[in-house]
Amino acid sequence: MKGPLFYSKILLFGEYGIIKDSKGLSIPYNFYNGALKVDENPNDKAIKSNAELKRFSIFLEELNQEKSTPVRFDVEALNADLDKGMYFDSSIPQGYGVGSSGALVAALYDKYAFDKITVLENLSKDKLLKLKTVFSKMESFFHGKSSGLDPLNSYLSLPILINSKDSIEPAGIPSQTQNGNGAVFLLDSGIVGETAPMVQIFMDNMKQEGFRNIIKEKFVKHTDACVDNFLAGDFKSLFGNIKHLSNVVLDNFKPMIPKQFHELWKRGIETNDYYLKLCGSGGGGYILGFTEDFKKAKAALKDHKLEVVYTF
Repeated sequence: MKGPLFYSKILLFGEYGIIKDSKGLSIPYNFYNGALKVDENPNDKAIKSNAELKRFSIFLEELNQEKSTPVRFDVEALNADLDKGMYFDSSIPQGYGVGSSGALVAALYDKYAFDKITVLENLSKDKLLKLKTVFSKMESFFHGKSSGLDPLNSYLSLPILINSKDSIEPAGIPSQTQNGNGAVFLLDSGIVGETAPMVQIFMDNMKQEGFRNIIKEKFVKHTDACVDNFLAGDFKSLFGNIKHLSNVVLDNFKPMIPKQFHELWKRGIETNDYYLKLCGSGGGGYILGFTEDFKKAKAALKDHKLEVVYTF
């Protein structure tokens, strides 16, 4: 048995900001994917995944009991499959900010939700918000608090524009130019990040008025501008805003940037060869990079592993 594939995602803009109602833009990243699977002879990774799914199944059973859950799950069928050894076979790296738990949540909803909203329907804003609510409840099992966007992106396999908490829509993004010099890339920090502690640091910082003002007046402002620029294909303005954003993050999100990358981050801003920003919650995993000249960025970052995700 092997289920359909669910892909990883990249939140191009909006990490942390979307918790505070900034805009956001999330795109599927087909390089990594996962699917539910049963093997005759499961390996250690499969056995570990099966055990985690059993814990998740108990959580879904609890969700079924809650009146506020807008969906019910066929936990019986899920448990029967888990007894057969079902696991989530995934190439998506965990703790890297590309949505490993999101793809898993999407796969389970797809297979075990009663009266599920399907990708083939006319996806009204109400349906999208309902899906996001369901996914946010499901994914809270992994992170404590979740926007539900990662599973939504994985489930729909479409770019998603977040206008605010209550307004999301599928987005058309400018098509890639194969021979363009500009690129969005992933830089591998070589460290696994943990989402929950990073979100906790952010929430604690939000209790301080000074930090709240920086988020509102600088972080959200530049994030919103980046989303607008990117969707309009206005890459000249985009790079001005990304530079500001990269600066704000370096000054105010130090714990989310692994120490050994502080200098590299600063160098990008000073040389304009590339600009770095958080990919997901930070603390490790991937760092997102933007450059107008990928050859230059590659030379400047020659000691690091880069993966291009979008060219223009």
